[in-house]
Amino acid sequence: MARIAVIGGTGYAGSHIVAEGVRRGHDVVSVSRRIPAERIPGATYIEGSIVDAPGLVAELQGADAAIVAVAPRGDMAEVAVDSVLQFARELAGTGTRLGVVGGAGGSLSEPGGARLIDLDFPEEYKAEAQTGVDILEGLQSTPDSLDWFFVHPAEAFGAFNPGERTGSYRKGGDVVVRDDEGVSFISGEDLAVAFIDEIETPAHHRERFTVGY
Repeated sequence: MARIAVIGGTGYAGSHIVAEGVRRGHDVVSVSRRIPAERIPGATYIEGSIVDAPGLVAELQGADAAIVAVAPRGDMAEVAVDSVLQFARELAGTGTRLGVVGGAGGSLSEPGGARLIDLDFPEEYKAEAQTGVDILEGLQSTPDSLDWFFVHPAEAFGAFNPGERTGSYRKGGDVVVRDDEGVSFISGEDLAVAFIDEIETPAHHRERFTVGY
């Protein structure tokens, strides 16, 4: 059993990761700025913010993994990059593994090809996608004493298109995952399966990977 902290554990991706971790018998701590009225049975809820990276790292001391699932929107839009990267630097050397929920925009369109954000990408989502790209590039410059992984969900990932849990998914390395009809999708529950799989059986060290069906 691993002790897993999910920062942004009440959001769409975060809540699914919390639920999957509990489902598989892990000690899961959900961290958010406000403790929700409705909670996932078996999870521990604490108040905290990634904006206070040193304090948060101290509070999570001893965790096997910390997953950042904070959406860079609203009042987090301007501070997400600096906050996540400071949190990463504070984790270096602690033995806590870092996972980050990214966005599809930084995925490659094909092997050796352009990133999705550099192609015909929706203008209203570009700022959020760029935040994910900047976080990934920052992680690549962190000390080797930090073991991190960064996951790009499929393009049609989000609360607007929840889908169902299948318990399976495909990885695409740096390239966005699409099915035979060109559709790029993964449910919130199966993204969570990919995260908990990576924690239980680490396969990606200081690198990113894409997931989808």
